[in-house]
Amino acid sequence: MKILVTGATGKLGSKVVETLLKTVPASQLAVSVRNPEKAEGLRARGVDIRLGDFDRPETLQTAFAGIDRLLIISADGDTETRIRQHSNAVAAAALAGVIFIAYTSIANASNSTNFLAPVHRTTEEAIVKTGIPYTFLRNNWYLENELSSIQGVVAGAPWVTSAGSGKVGWALQQEYAEAAAAVLVGNGHENKIYELSGQLHTQAELTSALGEVLGKEVLVQQVDDATYGDIMKSVGVPDFVVPILLGIQQGIREGTLEIKSDDFEKLLGRPATPIREALAQIVNP
Repeated sequence: MKILVTGATGKLGSKVVETLLKTVPASQLAVSVRNPEKAEGLRARGVDIRLGDFDRPETLQTAFAGIDRLLIISADGDTETRIRQHSNAVAAAALAGVIFIAYTSIANASNSTNFLAPVHRTTEEAIVKTGIPYTFLRNNWYLENELSSIQGVVAGAPWVTSAGSGKVGWALQQEYAEAAAAVLVGNGHENKIYELSGQLHTQAELTSALGEVLGKEVLVQQVDDATYGDIMKSVGVPDFVVPILLGIQQGIREGTLEIKSDDFEKLLGRPATPIREALAQIVNP
């Protein structure tokens, strides 16, 4: 059995690879990357390094050749770009004869109104149409996504949000990686959907836990979207990023990430790390 992970030099992909290497011989593991030079460390450990560029379909079919189990990690970019790139990857997997596809999706992708959902819904549908057995890893939200806000609080700034009382199933990126690895090496995951969500918390609950970790009170500044956007610009967030951040806040406020699930426990054999402990790992790595 040969496993391939796309985007293996990225934050999530690198964690998946390191997790797999704890149980899978390096000779059975391949990665596809846009820049093979960045993966030389993995090559030295015996991992099969392959050129795979989601914008160059011909490289993907070659990269996926001889692969049994494939993890497609969702790409970055605008909606149109991501749909095109994911479509290229799915088509290449089918042409290469891949026999199982795992894909990192988003919470409740089939029905979500979150602005990120259309990319994942379209990709899931494309995978189903191939007829290849699949697992959709519907990742809720990485706790590491809040790192810049956490760093701001450490520096003395308030926690600014327009998400209101919306709840999020934050979990550590490492746990999402371990769940993906469990699917890639495990049995019985064909045509399954896993809603991977940590315990649900509001912004206020998250910051309360952060305050306990830091040993100080964290001021939460609840604002409207316009004010939130202005504050983000004032602290140097690029103009093109601000609408993305606003979309995230709106999605949380509207409950699109409020998905309760015990699927982490099914894949990891335990629940996701409690929020206070997870925050402590980020603050004091």
